[in-house]
Amino acid sequence: MSARITIAALVCLALAVVSGPATEFSMPTGAEISQFLQDAVEKEKRAPGIVAGIIGEKGTQVIACGTLKGGGSEKVDGDTIFEIGSITKVFTTLLLQDMVERGEVKLDDPIGKFLPASVKTPTRNGKEITLYHLATHTSGLPRLAFGTWYMIWHIDDPYAPFKVKDFYKFLSGYKLPRDVGAEFEYSNAGMALLGHLLSLKAGTNYETLVVQRICKPLGMDSTCITLSAEQKKRFAAGHDESGDPVKNWSPSDFPADGELRSSANDLLKFLAANMELMPSGLSSAMRATRLPREPTDDPSEKVGLGWMIKTNFNVVWHDGATQGYVSYIAFNPAERRGIVVLANSQNNIDDIGETLAGVRKLRKVAQVNHEIYSRYTGKYRLNDKKLFTVSRKGDRLFTQLTGQGKFEVFPESETEFFCKDFDAQLTFLTNGSGLATEVILHQSGKDRRMKKVK
Repeated sequence: MSARITIAALVCLALAVVSGPATEFSMPTGAEISQFLQDAVEKEKRAPGIVAGIIGEKGTQVIACGTLKGGGSEKVDGDTIFEIGSITKVFTTLLLQDMVERGEVKLDDPIGKFLPASVKTPTRNGKEITLYHLATHTSGLPRLAFGTWYMIWHIDDPYAPFKVKDFYKFLSGYKLPRDVGAEFEYSNAGMALLGHLLSLKAGTNYETLVVQRICKPLGMDSTCITLSAEQKKRFAAGHDESGDPVKNWSPSDFPADGELRSSANDLLKFLAANMELMPSGLSSAMRATRLPREPTDDPSEKVGLGWMIKTNFNVVWHDGATQGYVSYIAFNPAERRGIVVLANSQNNIDDIGETLAGVRKLRKVAQVNHEIYSRYTGKYRLNDKKLFTVSRKGDRLFTQLTGQGKFEVFPESETEFFCKDFDAQLTFLTNGSGLATEVILHQSGKDRRMKKVK
């Protein structure tokens, strides 16, 4: 659900299955979290800097490792500002629910109610897209309002050149592929449009609306789009997967799907309000945004207004990514504990977020002789149409299912490996010579055996 630029979400290695029941969660200790972040920064080189924030009924804790920029000396901390990408979306949907409760809009208002008469809005079988459909990703609008060639042409700064007139032209010409409300499809375009419509209704710009109605009431003075001179000094530099610095994208006409910037300390205040650990006039609206409302493409999850809900864990979450930054925020409203993780690199940190949120086991990379990886390389039969390929590149091991991208796996022991991109593990079964004959995929509470075919 993360990157604004990502065309497709990660696809699990196996067929979709319902996750098993949640097990009792024990938060990793401060020392374990510190080591977790240190390994990610110093050993795995995932980001120059990572900050994790934890909040519960006993208070807050911030653990940080690394620097504001690669090769720099200034350390990241709880006040360091990062781009938070698609976490912006839950601010947008909170604005929506707040405006509903103020009587300014209704969830079932059609989008055409707020647009100029000259804009033709997509309909299908007589049904119109509403604000609710935009907030729950059920509008039928695509992930992006522009196509692949546009993205290639504007790859260094894809959103700023796409103006209001371009979006209106897209809307007027778009043909919905299915009935409105029929199916979940994660849509940056839909959420960007929602923020635009709310801004039109309020008679102000999106950033002002967020700051005035959410940030100021909650004391969040480091959350915005346009940074002050003082905030720029605390702003972490973005980096690509290889650790090279990247240029920040320019502000666009449609910021509501992913342009906010924030700090761990500010997002801990946001979590405190969502968990009702602090008094807030937004409490009622916040409760409404996290109600499970529609099924998603993951059987173990539902979508609220913006928030994703892991129903078997009772964890409400969202992640984010822009060019140079990744983020993760989650909380358990019943247990009143929440976490946030921010990093200044495009490398995935969802495993850190999910581990701290209690939906993934803390796994540690074991020190093994990488030469054993050659014993496991080859192709394994998943079914009649798909092969599971294991390959080695130097001291790294990769897996790939037919038709999907490669994912790196990491050793827990000489025969057990785990994936950091999503929650899946592998166990290799070997013969007397130590060569793999089968691999077992452990995912979503299921075990799937695959025999080696070549």
